[in-house]
Amino acid sequence: MSRLNNRAGVALGVLPLLGLLTAACWAAAPEGKPTGFWVDPDTPGARKARVLTERGREPEATLLRRIADQPVAVWLTEENPAPRVARITRQAAADSQVPVFVAYNIPQRDCGHYSAGGAGSDRAYREWVARLAQGLGNRKAVVVLEPDAVPHTVAGCRDRSRDDRLALLNEAVRTLKARPGASVYVDAGNASWIKDTDALAKTLTSAGVTRADGFALNVSNFQTTKATEEYGDKLSKALGGVHYIIDTSRNGNGPPPDTQDEETGAEHWCNPPDRALGTPPTTRTGHPLVDAYLWIKRPGESDGTCRGGPPAGQWWTDYALRLASAATQNLPGQQESATPDGTASPSTQSPSPAAAAPSPAPTASPVTSHAPTSPATESPASP
Repeated sequence: MSRLNNRAGVALGVLPLLGLLTAACWAAAPEGKPTGFWVDPDTPGARKARVLTERGREPEATLLRRIADQPVAVWLTEENPAPRVARITRQAAADSQVPVFVAYNIPQRDCGHYSAGGAGSDRAYREWVARLAQGLGNRKAVVVLEPDAVPHTVAGCRDRSRDDRLALLNEAVRTLKARPGASVYVDAGNASWIKDTDALAKTLTSAGVTRADGFALNVSNFQTTKATEEYGDKLSKALGGVHYIIDTSRNGNGPPPDTQDEETGAEHWCNPPDRALGTPPTTRTGHPLVDAYLWIKRPGESDGTCRGGPPAGQWWTDYALRLASAATQNLPGQQESATPDGTASPSTQSPSPAAAAPSPAPTASPVTSHAPTSPATESPASP
């Protein structure tokens, strides 16, 4: 089955890749191979969990495996993403899995805010996207395109031509969708940011969303799934029924208070306390417009040097333990664990009493990922 969009953006069927995941990838794979979205076996969280196990600190290792055992998106920011993308897609295909990538390199990325950077010119960006597409080949993958780029354009991106940016995104969609295995979602911010969904829909259309497979919401944010779906449905209606995906990686307790920390002056989006892991990645969303819940933000990586955290993008074991400990969703190591189709099944291991309240955590690991993790961002459309 496949889902195609007509020129008005109306969904006519089922998204090829995520539809296949629901109908086929969750089914038993030959020779006992794992199925579903690709799980990186060597993330900082996985490595730290192994170290803790070796040191006899199994309760903490169990908590970290609630993150390490889940599929998490791979953020692409390097000058040539082709080799890494090719390696991951080949590995995932061999295991009957599908990787999730985040393309995060548009010129003047984040409009000079917390994750400034990106390609040095429009031409460089076009070449970068072409290399990303080359790495994909004909293999299956999900690509989340440029977190914040469209919402920043709606809010007003300083020193950046609106039309030029939208044209680059539109070309990127066209280039990536030329790859038969690619599902592409254009980032649309989060439910607390752009209130004018009609204006956002118009800008997303200029960015090529109706040629893509849909849009992405809540990337690196904390908005609840319920609030995000209400916002996403409204935005989808303005687009004629376009589907979407939701980042549920850290939204288990919803958003933090919209205030600065009085003691430290930290912004509310930066390593906020008392957050929790959200619904594990799945295509079984129970919502006709939501193709998947995904962990797009890499939970456990710091938002920046606030509230005692290491620099943005570095693994922070203490924060990861707190996210995992506070999780109320069905995750590995709890009394119920999530199966690949999103249903609950009995776990073979009940959590240790110590797992509910971990002992003092190890210090932050100096492992840095490729994911720039400003709030990637909250909604710093304001200065």
